[in-house]
Amino acid sequence: MDYFKKYIGDKKTEVVLFSSTAIALYGYDQGMMSLINTNYNYLDTMGISEEDPLVGVIVSVYYLGTAVGAVLASYLGDFRGRKPSIFACLAVTALGNILMFIAGLGFSRGALSLMFIGRIVMGLGVGGIDAVIPVYSSELNEEGGRGKALAQEFQANVFGLNMAFAINLAVTNSLGKLNQWAWRIPIIAMQIYPVLLLTFIYRLPESPRWFIFHEREDDAHVALVEIYGKDEADGKLDDLQQAAKEESAQSISYSDMISPSGQQFHETMVTVMGQVNQALTGYGAVSVYGPQIFQLLGFDTATSEYLTQGNYISYFFLMTFAWLLIDRVGRRFLMVTGAFGIAVCFALLTLFGGLAANSRELGIPNKAVSVPGSIVLFVATGLFGIGWLSQIWLIPTEIFPSTSRAQGSAISVIIWGLANFAVTLLTPIGFNNLSYWLFLILMVTNLFAGWWTWAYSPETGGRSFEDNQQFFTDSKEHNTWLVTRVNNGEFRHLPRGKEGDGVESERQPLLAVDGA
Repeated sequence: MDYFKKYIGDKKTEVVLFSSTAIALYGYDQGMMSLINTNYNYLDTMGISEEDPLVGVIVSVYYLGTAVGAVLASYLGDFRGRKPSIFACLAVTALGNILMFIAGLGFSRGALSLMFIGRIVMGLGVGGIDAVIPVYSSELNEEGGRGKALAQEFQANVFGLNMAFAINLAVTNSLGKLNQWAWRIPIIAMQIYPVLLLTFIYRLPESPRWFIFHEREDDAHVALVEIYGKDEADGKLDDLQQAAKEESAQSISYSDMISPSGQQFHETMVTVMGQVNQALTGYGAVSVYGPQIFQLLGFDTATSEYLTQGNYISYFFLMTFAWLLIDRVGRRFLMVTGAFGIAVCFALLTLFGGLAANSRELGIPNKAVSVPGSIVLFVATGLFGIGWLSQIWLIPTEIFPSTSRAQGSAISVIIWGLANFAVTLLTPIGFNNLSYWLFLILMVTNLFAGWWTWAYSPETGGRSFEDNQQFFTDSKEHNTWLVTRVNNGEFRHLPRGKEGDGVESERQPLLAVDGA
């Protein structure tokens, strides 16, 4: 019991629990809209049909909000503190969720407009959370295996996805698709996340690094004592003060990151393309439109909904392989093999989708197509979780210096928002016009994602920030971004003779607990 109390009272543990819950928050939204999009009362209240492009627009505008929210929250986090920024983002998220809940409640005029506003406002909050929390967490934790810790926490994202869809499925089966509460209850249930986090945030310390950079040494020392204890606090304070002196002369602006002539442009493009390529895997679409995909494979509506829940549950458990492997075989290996594996799966889904659509003419039993097709979709979802879900959020924290890590995180969220805006907007249009041929397009985009990652994304696991920076320095000397041509391809894999899980060189984790 004493050990349990000590574990729960450990501030680094509390930060991880807080961060995991925040990550689950944005997973919940992805699962929340899946069945809402097919609720007849929802569609009638919004004044749209199931095939209307506005269905995708309502989903996708949320991601535009996340892009703007990332910039605003990063700015607020730098000038007012990480905790005030996180608090504001959680409050905005809760407000947006309430606006979605009351859209059309007792009135019909303006329901669609209010839903749009609610989606955008909630996106502002969630985008800010995604930008600030990784930076805040990395500043409060300085031990452990980066990849394993983040992959474990991204299981919380999949938990949120499962929770949302399970609530959706339960109320839909209980109340029916003609009942307004079948879509309003899943929306308002999301309030548990911001309310819980707002209640808990007072227990967490402000970032000592933020205090130091704002010349508040006494406050930094208090925070360090709270996190590490009195014995380590003085030494940590000296380290932070020294780091602040060194980094103060290395101020980096957004122009240094997004301008082709800027000193951080190469790192920025690795970050940007990581997010673009993750969107090209197509799993933003699978998260939101899962039931429709199973229907394309020949299942009826009810079976498709249950299979979608089963797919998400499988996804959650397969994420275990992500944190078992990410620090052992590397980020790059999992991303490349994951993309090519998903491409093969989408090629098979194109075949099975075509056979399902023409099963009567071909005289093929429906289950002979739909069952193997669903198995392939389960495998593809697992490959995405293992290879792509957490890596693209981890790599920016391993390649940007502390002076530009907040900006790098913001850029990552911005591109994530814009890319997923495009994918979730175009997916329903693609389903309505291309049917199963959309899978073929996703096969091609996955091949591109795998090729680009193999060619240009270095292996950052098992190395310190300084080691990873050496790749970008050497790439300038070699006048190439190709990983195979920089230092004889040294960054194609983890450092020789090192196991990435918890190696000493990983001194700047994103989210970690001692011994993780």
